Amino acid sequence: MTERGEVQVRAGEEGDLPDLTDIYNHYVRETPVTFDIEPLTVDARRPWLLSHPKDGPHRLLVALDAESNRVLGYATSSPFRPKPAYSTSVEVSVYLAPDACGRGVGTLLYEHLFDALGGEDVHRAYAGIAQPNEASVRLHARFGFRRIGTYGEVGRKFGRYWDVAWYEKPLGC
Repeated sequence: MTERGEVQVRAGEEGDLPDLTDIYNHYVRETPVTFDIEPLTVDARRPWLLSHPKDGPHRLLVALDAESNRVLGYATSSPFRPKPAYSTSVEVSVYLAPDACGRGVGTLLYEHLFDALGGEDVHRAYAGIAQPNEASVRLHARFGFRRIGTYGEVGRKFGRYWDVAWYEKPLGC
């Protein structure tokens, strides 16, 4: 576990799952940043948690308020696509509790995630960002991502179509 000020970052654990699910479901219900349209149960989210071990290229890192131990957010690196030739690419994302936005928690999570990925056989990180989302665009730019294209009107949620811009970051190998 590492710490900066009042926020700690560590690998996600089974006990975090209810809080992680609540954070994700906020974005399902209230925003277009994820294209799930129905909130998920903790049991439905468990396979996702288990697909992110404490080491390797597919990680789940959790930010905790050091005083209350409340989950403030999480970052993941997940398989980019299922075919074997994609194994050196990951898709990354950050989700924060609504009251944790703008406090540097996303930056802290990505610092730890990219540090951890530095020792893995990973060549590229990709992020799909539903548009508009200036905060996410700024976060990814801060970490050296560059926009490589846009899928136009690729998802429909809240009665309208949304574009997804794709961003790429070279990694160590």
